[in-house]
Parts: sequence; structure tokens; C-alpha cells
Amino acid sequence: MGCVRLRRSMPGALLTPQAQSILAERIRSHQPAAEEELVRLFADRVSVLALARTRDRELARDLTQDVMLAVVLALRNGHLREAERLAAFVYGTARNVINNYLRTRSRAPRIDPLDVEVEAATTPDPVEESERADLVRRALAILDATDRQILRLTLTEGLKPGEIAARLGLTSEVIRTRKSRALKKTVERMKRLSRR
Repeated sequence: MGCVRLRRSMPGALLTPQAQSILAERIRSHQPAAEEELVRLFADRVSVLALARTRDRELARDLTQDVMLAVVLALRNGHLREAERLAAFVYGTARNVINNYLRTRSRAPRIDPLDVEVEAATTPDPVEESERADLVRRALAILDATDRQILRLTLTEGLKPGEIAARLGLTSEVIRTRKSRALKKTVERMKRLSRR
């Protein structure tokens, strides 16, 4: 069992130069089983490298896929000169892909906060806000009290259906159904009222 763990943690170290060369040639010959073997042997190790550099599991998974794809494509196109050094090629590709990602990310434009003047220009008109609030009140008036309470707890207090169900003594499914219907009625009513 210890041998299996060693093999998984250091796949390239256990492949002899001859085995690396054979695997690289099989991939160059477009053998899917060889590509799967490459991924099985190296993906975990590449993922560890990516995770160590990015500290983001999801990103490490994405980068690992990018690395494995880049390696397979390079091998298919015969870009590996020393096939017996396949492991070094995989790790070198991994370093390059990860470094390129990190370099690109550091060059991404910074998002600066808006100036006070720009924020002031986007402040809503109080008259417009008042009219909109009146439309919402009139649209909500057609709902029964429970539906209004469900919408208020959802939209104002941010409660989930399960929390609302516990407060009102209903099931989560009933809350979801009533909320959906109430929203549709309210939106339709607001459209009709705003046309007038």
C-alpha cells in the first residue's frame, strides 16, 4: 500500500526514461489510452503545484486541465525533443501555464471606485422614487395578507423559504409556490398601472 501512495505522489519519478519515452510516443500516435494514462499519472501532482501557487481549489482544477491539454497537444504535435524527459516536460509546462495565468491576472486593470460626482449623478430622482413606491404599494394591495408577508420577508428581510415557512407555519414548497405567484401578480399589476 505504501508503494501505491508513493506512486501517486511522485508519478514522474517512478517512470523510467524508457517508459516516459514510450508513453510520449503513444500520445504522439494519438492513442486515447495513453492520454488517459498521462492524466492519471500527472494530474494530481500538477494540481498540487497549481493549488500551492494560487491557493484556490477551483482555479487549481482549471489550471490542471489547461496544463494537461497543453501537454497532450504538444506531444501530439511532436514538440517534445527528449521523450525520455516527459515528466520534466509536464512539470515545466505546468510552471509556465501557472506563471502565465498569475502574470496575466496581475496585469488585469484595477477597478477603481466611482468618483463622488459620478455617484451623485446616478442618485435617483426623489419624485420618481415616490411614484415607483406608490406603484409597488398599489400592486401589492391586490395580494392577500399572507402573500404580502411572504414577499416582505423574502425581499426586505432576505429570509429563505424554509425560514419563512417556520415563521408562518407552512411548508417550504407552499412558500415557494405562493412567492412565485405573488411576484408574477405584482409584476403584471405594476405593468398595467405604469401604462396608465
